[in-house]
Amino acid sequence: MIAERCQRHGSGLGILRWVVGRTIAWLHGFRRLRIRWERRDDIHEAFLGLATCLITHRHVQRLG
Repeated sequence: MIAERCQRHGSGLGILRWVVGRTIAWLHGFRRLRIRWERRDDIHEAFLGLATCLITHRHVQRLG
């Protein structure tokens, strides 16, 4: 369950809603993930894994 806008999550983890929205927006930057064209789950999960690796790599490059 996602917390309301600008409110902390009720589980006590302190996670704000914008983190979820930002992450989904990053994933939607990859055209192949925006609309699911793949029929097989494993192929879609592979593209999802590649997207998360690319996002992480971009952020690590910014830090270094």
